[in-house]
Amino acid sequence: MENRYALRMHLAGAAVARTGDEMSGPALLLTALALTGSTATASVLLAGMTLAAAVGGPLIGLFLDRSTRPGALLAAALAGHCLALLAVLWALHAHGEPPLVMTLLIALGAGLLGPVLSAGWTSQLPRLVLPAALPRATALDAMTFHAAALLGPALAGTAAGLLGAGTGVVVAAVLIALSLPAALSVPPDPSRRAARSPRSGDWRAPLADQLLRAELRSGFRATVRNRPLARATAVTVISCAGEGAFVVCVPLLGDQLLGDRDRGVLLLSGIAVAAVAANALLARWPPRHGPDRILNWSPLALALAYALMATGQPLLLVVAVVLAGAGEGPQLTALFTIRHREAPERLRAQVFTTGASLKLTGFAVGAALAGLVISLGSLTAALLAAAGVQLVAALCAAPTTARRPGRP
Repeated sequence: MENRYALRMHLAGAAVARTGDEMSGPALLLTALALTGSTATASVLLAGMTLAAAVGGPLIGLFLDRSTRPGALLAAALAGHCLALLAVLWALHAHGEPPLVMTLLIALGAGLLGPVLSAGWTSQLPRLVLPAALPRATALDAMTFHAAALLGPALAGTAAGLLGAGTGVVVAAVLIALSLPAALSVPPDPSRRAARSPRSGDWRAPLADQLLRAELRSGFRATVRNRPLARATAVTVISCAGEGAFVVCVPLLGDQLLGDRDRGVLLLSGIAVAAVAANALLARWPPRHGPDRILNWSPLALALAYALMATGQPLLLVVAVVLAGAGEGPQLTALFTIRHREAPERLRAQVFTTGASLKLTGFAVGAALAGLVISLGSLTAALLAAAGVQLVAALCAAPTTARRPGRP
């Protein structure tokens, strides 16, 4: 039975946590830039934090699928992420000379828990609503991502401008901590006891279970062997690499076109506004072709947006922001819809967190490469490279036709 209060609490917690998460990336980037003066170093730090999610995501998904108290696991992961963010900030300030190796290791630890902020919440939605209400709940959940993307970068830029870049990291950690009560409110699932081994006393038991590797392989197989799910994963992972490259360009775009490096993150908020508007239009007038076809054109919109930004023209920058939002918003909603439709119930959290890990890995690779291109070439070259990555994502989407949801 649908629990509307639980859904509202769940969405509120997800929105607050994701706002902190969206704030932490730009805040860490600005902090690293301020303390090191190196775009390459800052991008490597951001890439390191997200790259570790490739390992953390599947494990978190496995724990969530098997845990009788998924809310406690979500809360523990959120608390760990908060502490890791603060530890990264401390390492950057240590001794006045940032110890990059130590800072990067801490960032890797934070990245291990990153997928819980995205897919960890979303994978619990089917337990809170009736099947008929799942599409609406999915759309609302996607809206929390866009709201977070709107508020997070704006808060990071404001905090950096008024109180210093490091303040943004602290505020991000506080926001994530505020979501702990919502995570703890996720109802327990006693039905999962039957799937646990007799030795399993709590969520840590799978680490000692001989079936751990087999279950992890099952999660990966569910992602790659299902054709629509594999296609959606490939397209969005490559597209996320392009987005990672773009995010590294944002502070420099702000410096070049808006007069201040800190103002660059406001571009991300503008893209989020456009994404919310695009999803609102799709909710009002749903497309007949369904979510699969959205993946065909959304990377093209992003490629055109990044190419327009590379021109350095303020008017075209406005058009580019609208196009980027029109690509990002529907793409995320389409991806969630496909995952809910295709993921086996017993592996749902693993499918979501594995997909999130792969997307974060793509983001990390894109961010690292963009930092390298900027250090060797120019901002224009990095933006054009990001556009090229989006074209590759569009090519991955084009050859495959959408499958009707009637097939398993």
